[in-house]
Amino acid sequence: MTDNVTLKFQKTIQLLKEKSEQHSYDIKRISLTLKQCIRNRGKILICGNGGSASQANHIATELVVRMNINRKTIPAISLCSDTSIITAIGNDYSFEYIFSRQVEALGNKGDILWVLSTSGESSNILQAIKKAKEKGMKIVSFTGNCENNSINNVVDYSLWVELYNTARIQELHLFFAHLICEDLENYIRKVKK
Repeated sequence: MTDNVTLKFQKTIQLLKEKSEQHSYDIKRISLTLKQCIRNRGKILICGNGGSASQANHIATELVVRMNINRKTIPAISLCSDTSIITAIGNDYSFEYIFSRQVEALGNKGDILWVLSTSGESSNILQAIKKAKEKGMKIVSFTGNCENNSINNVVDYSLWVELYNTARIQELHLFFAHLICEDLENYIRKVKK
């Protein structure tokens, strides 16, 4: 068992190195877009399904609370965290609209919708993107699987992890999200001074 764990760990470290080099430009570009949103007093709405939903909650927490330093808050909302809203929308309308109804209520021109989807095909994410575009928002996506997925074809900025293993995709998404959150945190600290 230990040899198997060590081998998987080593493969994951190698994967992190390869994908970090491959996506450094995407990470910088997305981070710059999020900084512009913050500078213009916009907010970041984040959503995903399943494990990606928990990552949306995690990312919003890192932005609103802190990563490494005490600093001014960064306006971010996870659209996955209010079970009353999600279940009411799912019951009264359809699960397909659990995020788009919230984007309609909370999103404004100049805000950013950050979506996470390992498949890149989630219909409720696509509905949220459609509503965000109607409202004049920019859209950032973290996806996996094939590059030519439905989500990557309709967003402003995408970070696509070329893998088909859900666990590895989500691990990389969180790693890249943490890099972006740390960069935003450093930006906020400098702006405050």
